[in-house]
Amino acid sequence: MISAIDVTKDYHTEGRVRRVLSNVSFTVAKGEKLALLGHNGAGKSTLIRLIGGVELPTLGTIKQTMSVSWPIGLAGGFHGSLTGNDNMRFIARVYNKPFAKVKDYVEDFAELGKFLSEPMRTYSTGMRARFMFALSLAIDFDCYLIDEVIAAGDQRFQSRSREELFEKRADRSMILASHINEIVKSYCSRALVLHRGRAKVFADLDLALDIYNYL
Repeated sequence: MISAIDVTKDYHTEGRVRRVLSNVSFTVAKGEKLALLGHNGAGKSTLIRLIGGVELPTLGTIKQTMSVSWPIGLAGGFHGSLTGNDNMRFIARVYNKPFAKVKDYVEDFAELGKFLSEPMRTYSTGMRARFMFALSLAIDFDCYLIDEVIAAGDQRFQSRSREELFEKRADRSMILASHINEIVKSYCSRALVLHRGRAKVFADLDLALDIYNYL
């Protein structure tokens, strides 16, 4: 279970306080898939970072009784001066996973070949997306945090990504920020709509999407 209780997030910029999230509360049960809906600047990515522990809330609490991935697609946890292989080795050590197993998975899924021996700063945007997605899935979690990354890459990559996430990990929980109605309606059971930092959870996905599209 993941429980967010009255979560508020402020940023201090140029001597001013900007409130991105205000008193956001929701739960995600084991195996549940929750969609995050909101336009740019609504706070989706911020909320995902808070759940993933990348940042801390200003107020409120987030409680977890299951393992949670880092936000899939997050670039901040990877070192551009290190090679893809070195980044994989670092993650394998952090999560106490065999490096060979992690590498085999990433090599097969990302299909980057010799570029895994090159510094990540030399990767194109698409190559980084494939690498980060593959490495995220090489580690088993109870809940995956996904921030639009399955829209990256070509059609074949998107198809493989959906299969890996929604079919092979159908029993896992997910918190998915997406603007693609098809994905939300096909895989999610509830939706949290964010608007100007405030949030409301809907069990009716059609209603949630209507409100999101209206805002």
